[in-house]
Amino acid sequence: MGSGVAPGGDGAASAELGSPGLVAEGAGEAAETDESDSDLPRRWSARDLLRIVAVCVLTLMLVNAFVARPFAVPSASMENTLRPEDRLVVNELAYSFGGHVRRGDVVVFDGTGSFLPYAEETPAVRRFLSAVGLGSGNGSVYVKRVVGVGGDRVTCCEADGRLRVNGVPLDESAYLYPGDAPSSVRFDVVVPAGKLWVMGDHRSDSRDSRDHLGEPGGGFVPEKRVIGRADWIVFPIGRWTSLDRPASFAPVEGTGGHGGQK
Repeated sequence: MGSGVAPGGDGAASAELGSPGLVAEGAGEAAETDESDSDLPRRWSARDLLRIVAVCVLTLMLVNAFVARPFAVPSASMENTLRPEDRLVVNELAYSFGGHVRRGDVVVFDGTGSFLPYAEETPAVRRFLSAVGLGSGNGSVYVKRVVGVGGDRVTCCEADGRLRVNGVPLDESAYLYPGDAPSSVRFDVVVPAGKLWVMGDHRSDSRDSRDHLGEPGGGFVPEKRVIGRADWIVFPIGRWTSLDRPASFAPVEGTGGHGGQK
């Protein structure tokens, strides 16, 4: 009987020993499967894609609101420097961190209170939506060249027909529209502190500071209303170029105002 029990016990022991072996083999296969799955490319879910799109949109909105903003030229008042429907990149950080608008800069600004002296202030929500590219403005945004800054005396025109800033005659041939006179309107103004005197390069087709002399604000644009400096034409492709400050304003630096500051 002892011998009969022994084989049975051996068999049971064999079965018991065999079972763990089978389990271990199956576990090994599972481990191999998991390892191979980890090498496969991760499948993007709809939620992942939505998150990526949301981050991209938010980034573009922040850049548009605080760094650089696209702008379409609305009229011929800045020809030939700018042409209607040119697309610009406006540098919104150009005058941050203590910087000032300088003579000769081409700037984009909100004309509410100056070029549009009787216009109502745009609601804050609408201004925010416009700033982040989710809404249109109210037609109050302009692009012009800065001729005088706070403290400057700007006059036109004496016998030679030239525009003067602080008594210095300007050579405007680099940007003035061919055939245009510096101004058909005589004026003699002193730019108040914190304000700008701006003019279009196409003087005979530009409504600028000269046209608002008798209105509230006197045609002067508050510097705080400047959205940014137009730095690049980016479209059409054939007109891709930077908008550099003309050398003709260099002789005026140091004659008054803050025009020589950076």
